[in-house]
Amino acid sequence: MSKPVNSKNKKVRILSLAVVAVLVIIVGFFIASGNSKKENTADKKVVTVGLLGSTDVPIWKEVNKELASKHIYVDLKVFSDGEALNQSTNSGQIDINSFQHYAFLNQEIAQKKYKLKAIGNTYIQPLNIYSKKIKSVKDLKEGDKIAIPNNPTNAGRALKVLEKAGLIKTNPAKGYSPTLTDITSNPKKLNIIEVDPAAIIKLLPDFAAGITNSNYVQANHLNPAKDAIYAIAPDVNDSYNQPWINILVTKSSEADNATYKEVVKAYHSKAVYNLIKDKYKGVDVPAFK
Repeated sequence: MSKPVNSKNKKVRILSLAVVAVLVIIVGFFIASGNSKKENTADKKVVTVGLLGSTDVPIWKEVNKELASKHIYVDLKVFSDGEALNQSTNSGQIDINSFQHYAFLNQEIAQKKYKLKAIGNTYIQPLNIYSKKIKSVKDLKEGDKIAIPNNPTNAGRALKVLEKAGLIKTNPAKGYSPTLTDITSNPKKLNIIEVDPAAIIKLLPDFAAGITNSNYVQANHLNPAKDAIYAIAPDVNDSYNQPWINILVTKSSEADNATYKEVVKAYHSKAVYNLIKDKYKGVDVPAFK
């Protein structure tokens, strides 16, 4: 024989069912909202663009606005490793990638025989000298320690910065990618040490000066131009800066793809130019007009 239902328990059950119903409605609303925000690409040509990290996502949102009338949509894929991104582009899994400069691309092609090609410039990131101890590179003393990035491409670039500042000379035969062993003249006997580029700004109290990428400078609440003790103007027409211009890259066989050319054209729009200048405030400097 069943027990009679307690009126209090009955009310609790009714209340519980009501709560569940409300939750179902709320979850359904958010699912519907999420689906409504998903891009409808049924009538568009989809171009897959690979990025290294999410810093450039706002730029590509602006690019998609420019492409809307062309019925082209850029689908972003974020990677954490640049070498894997080039590999995916070379194999055709990614249509275009946007993360590297000419120097890195040329190094990748030489080492891995990739069939990749640059199809458009994006921006240049200044690589300047910073210090917590001195105001000018002229104040460097004999034997002072200088921190530079420990990855080969930016280490070479940092050495070229020191050369441009008149502090060292490197073997001309090594072009824009010299190593520490390629230093041919170092009058002040500077102790140049390779360090994780992300740590260089925080390590400045232990060094006379350091060179690192402008995104790490900004992450440490410094201005890449105003707070540098030595800065090279990011003039894209200066031959010195050419290897360090960031680029859009695709498979060599797709370099003349008409849809990809529209993507480059959209990236080179006035709206994207202004966004880079206004939002990135000197960390990225547009390398197109």
